[in-house]
Amino acid sequence: MHHMFVLPLFDFIHIIYFQVFNAKTAELLSHHQVEIQQKFPKEGWVEQDPKEILQSVHECVERTCEKLKQLNIDITNIKAIGVSNQRETTVVWDKTTGEPLYNAIVWLDLRTQSTVERLLNRIPGKNKSFFKPRTGLPLSTYFSAVKLRWLLDNVEEIKQAVDDGRAMFGTIDSWLIWSLTGGRNGGVHCTDMTNASRTMLFNIHSLEWDPELCQFFDIPMEILPKVRSSSEIYGLMKISSAVKSGALTGVPISGCLGDQSAALVGQMCFRDGQAKNTYGTGCFLLCNTGPKSVFSEHGLLTTVAYQLGRDKPVYYALEGSVAIAGAVVRWLRDNLGIVKSSQEVEKLAAEVGTSYGCYFVPAFSGLYAPYWEPSARGIICGLTQFTNKNHIAFAALEAVCFQTREILDAMNKDCGIPLSQLQVDGGMTNNKVLMQLQADILCIPVVKPSMPETTALGAAMAAGAAEGVGIWSLDPGDLTAVTCERFEPQINPEESEYRYARWKKAVMKSIGWETSEPHSNGDTSIFCSLPLGFYIMSSMLMFIGAKYISGTNK
Repeated sequence: MHHMFVLPLFDFIHIIYFQVFNAKTAELLSHHQVEIQQKFPKEGWVEQDPKEILQSVHECVERTCEKLKQLNIDITNIKAIGVSNQRETTVVWDKTTGEPLYNAIVWLDLRTQSTVERLLNRIPGKNKSFFKPRTGLPLSTYFSAVKLRWLLDNVEEIKQAVDDGRAMFGTIDSWLIWSLTGGRNGGVHCTDMTNASRTMLFNIHSLEWDPELCQFFDIPMEILPKVRSSSEIYGLMKISSAVKSGALTGVPISGCLGDQSAALVGQMCFRDGQAKNTYGTGCFLLCNTGPKSVFSEHGLLTTVAYQLGRDKPVYYALEGSVAIAGAVVRWLRDNLGIVKSSQEVEKLAAEVGTSYGCYFVPAFSGLYAPYWEPSARGIICGLTQFTNKNHIAFAALEAVCFQTREILDAMNKDCGIPLSQLQVDGGMTNNKVLMQLQADILCIPVVKPSMPETTALGAAMAAGAAEGVGIWSLDPGDLTAVTCERFEPQINPEESEYRYARWKKAVMKSIGWETSEPHSNGDTSIFCSLPLGFYIMSSMLMFIGAKYISGTNK
């Protein structure tokens, strides 16, 4: 039998996570996690230390190998390694020393607002969607190109390294793969289609870096990684002093997917029209549109869903991104102090079962899809003397559901096919009140797999299925059926529509609050990035009796 180690995303807090899967049954065997620090040098700035990320990966590998030995599992049978990561987060490093030249700028970071405004002035009619036909993305603080532009404009060491031909750019996947395949001693500088499609420098039709976009952002193409498929052998794991056992030396790194694409694959959404929503720090709703890219008229992103092999077709997705979901629960805990733990929010909300007309728009870092309004800020409205912390907790959970509904409405308009059910994953799906609310507000069933590690599983599948590894079949007939929990709508659609209309009114009140770029004093503790994933797979002769169940329904 075959197994896979995987180090996946973990929702809510900034964590590196490492897991082991059985490649035949998709059973989770072992895992280890390490929390990494998040830095907030100024208000709206969010950074992570790339070296700490790498050290945490090494620690997770080491500890997981120890745990496997305790389970009497032979770690010399590890067959492949896969990587999944938070997308858009930007790193520049020196290829001669192997050292990062600045902290990683995290996807939620808002420092690039003035960079975006400056770039917009160079676009006819200041049209945010000018590059959407070739990138699928609007010009926003969210994507890597503007973060990279900020680094080139503001960090002297990076400017110098570019001039000297020493600089390398990448998202977290590129930094990890380069470091793990040897770093300055022959490390492989690559990324995959899914991560490349989130930079604003990649043409999603030609599937190559776009010279005109690089020219517009004034980014030298020689610092960019080579773009590969999501499932192929990129290079071999090299010995590292941090990984004392050396058990993974020579193991191929053969899977790479941005976190949301990995979750789409892990949820086995391989057919047109299948969609999943991941509830983490933010919410990310992806709908598979098949081998054709669908251009959104309603504020969604068009992105590469996956390419599972060099000779395999590229699949696209429509994506709606909500900046603040799980982060609103953390905010209630850490900033307002009305709860001591995230779990308490569910309890408070359940006690009242209503927001009593209170609406919470958590636009802490502006509104993402479908509005793309950086001027919005968070508001709580509809307050009366009767409102208490229970109602605010309920309104916070409802806000996550309303934001998802807005994205789903946009998807239905763009695709023309209403979704019959929503597949969900991520840390927040353990909140049963939230899942029931989501079904009520969408008026369709919400379906949660019993194995919530879908991001990890997706990257494991990509790595295991790679040519030259071939220990994981992606044939629909071979995929193991996943047991699920279903939440059916329980309120009447009229009440749902009324509440949704009030929510939209609240959103309008939040827009246009901020008129200038963010202040540069103080720090911001509400942000917490989607954590990182890093995945490893093994082939082992145990767990005989794997069941093959036809079909891909969960």
